[in-house]
Amino acid sequence: MKSSKEKINILFLGANPDIIHPDGTEQSKLKLDKEAREIKEALTKCLNRDSINFETRWAVRTSDLFQAINEVNPTIIHFSGHGTDSGELVLQDNSDKPKLVDIESIIKLIEASTDNLRLVVFNNCFSSVFAESVSEIVEASIGMNNSISDEAAIIFASQLYSAIGFGNSLEKAFNQAKARLLLENIKEEFTPELYVNENFKSSEIFIVKNN
Repeated sequence: MKSSKEKINILFLGANPDIIHPDGTEQSKLKLDKEAREIKEALTKCLNRDSINFETRWAVRTSDLFQAINEVNPTIIHFSGHGTDSGELVLQDNSDKPKLVDIESIIKLIEASTDNLRLVVFNNCFSSVFAESVSEIVEASIGMNNSISDEAAIIFASQLYSAIGFGNSLEKAFNQAKARLLLENIKEEFTPELYVNENFKSSEIFIVKNN
């Protein structure tokens, strides 16, 4: 069983570029600011709030990723934004237009990240394929096996981090986050997927240690 004795760093990476569909209609903007706000509020209310540092980076470009990782030295990386049903994350280019990033690129990013990284959360539509691949590198990862609504993404994430912050195991935190969706009458509890490295058990992963 592994748990953090020192302050953990959560790095929230948000990208929400303007997306124009082939028929000329514009994709609705995601409520990433609300998601980050709800996560931060949940963390400030948890038992181990003094042990957690929550950092956000906005309008994230591929050129920003290593800069943010090197600055924050994250224990958890949280991706928030769009994902495609063909298996890409949507970030932004230097002109703030959508830039698609494939699985291989994300794997290389994670491999070259800090040794302190333990959990990667992809709160993006169709991101379970990323999470499954990344779980071979870190202790665990979470992704979405389908599209997910703004409301579900926000509630799931805030409850996940609240439970982690109270010193619960990752397994318990994940189950609480899914149960919270049901309590709010949001029928998307089967969308989030937890993937755990074969060398670990989710019931024995504690990101935050109770003081």
